[in-house]
Amino acid sequence: MGKRIGVVLSGCGVYDGAEIHEATLTLYFLDKAGTKVVCMAPDKDQFHVVNHLTGDEMPERRNVRVESARIARGDVKRLDEVKATELDGLIIPGGFGMAKNLSTLAFDGANAQVDEDLVALVMAMHGAGKPIGALCITPAVLSKILAERGVRLTIGNDEGTAEAIRNMGNTHVESGAEQIIIDEQNNVISSAAYMCAASIAEAGVGIEKLVAEVLKRA
Repeated sequence: MGKRIGVVLSGCGVYDGAEIHEATLTLYFLDKAGTKVVCMAPDKDQFHVVNHLTGDEMPERRNVRVESARIARGDVKRLDEVKATELDGLIIPGGFGMAKNLSTLAFDGANAQVDEDLVALVMAMHGAGKPIGALCITPAVLSKILAERGVRLTIGNDEGTAEAIRNMGNTHVESGAEQIIIDEQNNVISSAAYMCAASIAEAGVGIEKLVAEVLKRA
């Protein structure tokens, strides 16, 4: 049986959900490697809905799991029903959904609250020594969950977010989109992706490396 890697989705669309390119590339590289992928998302309303043509907020309500199913082609479990014992590794793409739907990072910075089911899964994976990959803004959310552990993470070169990571008791490492940062002690791998990538191809370089590293450690 192949390795089982969990992928946490936070909706569908960079401004109010999961970053679609990052999520899709993650799924592509995992599938290409013969991995069993377990997509999951919380079954709750998004913080808000954004028109991706204009950037304006829309007067709608959408469910995070329902929207995530667009990326997962319908095969997406509830976040609270997936256990760390079922997985060999975990990867979490970025997008504002991580900072709005699965945490309050977009509003509260270093004082953010994080979805309790995501906290439980990450803590269980970390406690079991299983690899965790984080893309884009997600390393800042991961930093909140693993606060005060001195975890080495990257979100690229955004100083405001880097400062929030430092205020959470962790270490930010400046990087480019093509790089991955590995914290050996905590088994955490991060890549900035669209925090600094200028194109899908540029983001894909780091994502491919991150997927390969997570699979190597799984």
